[in-house]
Amino acid sequence: MSLNHGLALSAPRSTLLGICGLALTFPPAAAGQEPAAGQEPAAGQEPAAAQESTAAQDPALAQVAHLKEPRISERPDEWMLVVTAEGDPNTIGAAAFGLVFQLYFSIPETPKGPGFQFPRARWPESLEGPKTDWVGRYALPVPRTVTQLPRHQAREGLVASLEEWKYGEIAEILHVGPYTEEAPTIERLLDFVRAAGYVPERGHEEEYVRGPTMTGPGDPERYLTIIRYRVKKP
Repeated sequence: MSLNHGLALSAPRSTLLGICGLALTFPPAAAGQEPAAGQEPAAGQEPAAAQESTAAQDPALAQVAHLKEPRISERPDEWMLVVTAEGDPNTIGAAAFGLVFQLYFSIPETPKGPGFQFPRARWPESLEGPKTDWVGRYALPVPRTVTQLPRHQAREGLVASLEEWKYGEIAEILHVGPYTEEAPTIERLLDFVRAAGYVPERGHEEEYVRGPTMTGPGDPERYLTIIRYRVKKP
């Protein structure tokens, strides 16, 4: 099923970044933002005691548990280290993220411990065509003091750059489970957006809190992926 903002939900979700086999579990990061002015926090949040229990049992989930319910919030624009790659994410994604991490850890100003954020990927255009034509932007936030990239050799088809990612008002939700089962979560988020009187802008973003590891796929039922869209009032 294709949505009017250009994301084809019929495209197999397993073709997105999570299946690339990278280690997508990272140190704590400020994943959440404050609700937009005039909006109440989404209903259904766990009581404090339940949140403490969740934190003790699964610290990664505790960081993003507030996004189990969809919400609209304000997010500042961010300066990003980006690798652009055209092609099926199953075949190009691992190399793209590999270059992102290689460059990131070669830059002295980037946080290597506290302050290190989760990796993200954007597909700014429609995913309705063949996967070989998809253009993915694989990225990590970096300080604005980073103005040039280290010298590097990139394999053919990978282009590294520094650029600003625009945000503003965004809608986001946490998907818990396999990438192949994201479609209902995306539909739930988009229903929430429309009910709130917003429309999603073109493009699809994912932030990888927990996914496959370098040694294997891990447990897909425990994958944590934040799904995000920029939104606006019509």
